[in-house]
Amino acid sequence: MASLTFLGAAGTVTGSQYLVETDNERVLVDCGMFQGLKALRQRNWAPLPVKPGSVRSVVLTHAHLDHSGLLPRLVSNGFAGRIFCTAGTSDLCKLVLPDAGRLQEEDARRANRRRYTRHTPALPLFTEADASLALSRLQPFGFHRAMPIAPGLEAEFINAGHLLGSAYVRMRRTNGQGGTILFGGDLGRYGRPVLPDPSPGVDCDVLLVESTYGDRLHPPEDDGAALAQVINDTVARRGKLIIPSFAIGRVEEVLYWLKKLEEQNRVPVLPVYVDSPMAVKALEYYRRHAAELDPDVRPARGEVCAFCTARFEAVESTQESKSVTERPGPAIVISASGMATGGRVLHHLAAALPDPRNTVLFVGFQAAGTRGRTLIDGAKVVKMLGQEIPVNATVAKLNAMSAHADANEIIQWLRTFPKAPGITYLVHGEPPAQQALKVRIEQEMGWRVHVPAHGEKVEIPL
Repeated sequence: MASLTFLGAAGTVTGSQYLVETDNERVLVDCGMFQGLKALRQRNWAPLPVKPGSVRSVVLTHAHLDHSGLLPRLVSNGFAGRIFCTAGTSDLCKLVLPDAGRLQEEDARRANRRRYTRHTPALPLFTEADASLALSRLQPFGFHRAMPIAPGLEAEFINAGHLLGSAYVRMRRTNGQGGTILFGGDLGRYGRPVLPDPSPGVDCDVLLVESTYGDRLHPPEDDGAALAQVINDTVARRGKLIIPSFAIGRVEEVLYWLKKLEEQNRVPVLPVYVDSPMAVKALEYYRRHAAELDPDVRPARGEVCAFCTARFEAVESTQESKSVTERPGPAIVISASGMATGGRVLHHLAAALPDPRNTVLFVGFQAAGTRGRTLIDGAKVVKMLGQEIPVNATVAKLNAMSAHADANEIIQWLRTFPKAPGITYLVHGEPPAQQALKVRIEQEMGWRVHVPAHGEKVEIPL
């Protein structure tokens, strides 16, 4: 028998990290940051729950920070092994990890300069140099290829349809004995643009599956009607539309819909600013890995970019970003981060929120404790950049663009498995969503389901 310890994403959506121990070997699957509530974020600063030098390797499901964001801390604290991932995940990590380090350093400097921190001096969680060191440990691997990750242990990546390079991880012994464990990572959606549908399930004895939307359904497909309405309403007020967006994954779908609506003359042609150097670079990686995407986002003959609107403008420098902030509407600004927890979008929000002509549109899940959740919950004042900002702008949310499967799509995916796993663990979800999904799976499929607690350790047949 081996053991599995839930070091993150247990009873919460973020902080994905699982420790597999077998024989004398230790392997981590994911090493993500906690986001949202302060009590969760403080876990990032706690001593690492496993001695980094004792870990043989890390297997990474995808590049989002809640799955990869603590890799720099792991490496700087003594991890000396390899980090296995897909080629797409490797490319995107080269963007998100150094950027996260820079933001950590900038936030620490700002806090020290403006003295709005309890700690003297404020320190970054990790630095850009720490991130670069972590990148040197990445070991890209293709889909559907068995890779040795520790003596006697192998893993395989299977496309999850959630993000460029995103994967399920199937882990088993190289000698074919013992059981199989499938780490679901984040589960993509069916029938959406940009990314393919999730791959069907495979035989496994232990399954970990996300439950972010375990108690909810996404709105029916409306062919962009809700987005068009938000744009046209904002234009009628001569306002600006600010879209906080995850720099990788979500920006591509937002641009896909903006371009489609423009070409169908359902919205006016507006300046569209992508104010995120990381997002702009990610677009290049998506083009590079076009074979992994849906055919509908591959450039047509003579077309330079399948994501570029008529008046698309990539914003690179800080000075250009400030200039965009000062320009009047109508215009569309897409900027990171997606939950408004940091990055350039804060400056756009600080300028736009006090003006009732403007709209702030959220296009993804907003974890409890984030500014995004605060805004969609109806806050009249929000704190950012050391200031209290009044909220007079319209705040809207579109769930249709979520990259996470909803409750029905999770069940749809589970029905693709050849047979029921021996045990299914629900991770990546808040308690109400997890309990609702647990009941559905048990009642509709007759599977054995458990919701693990943070830090819980279980035996697994591996």
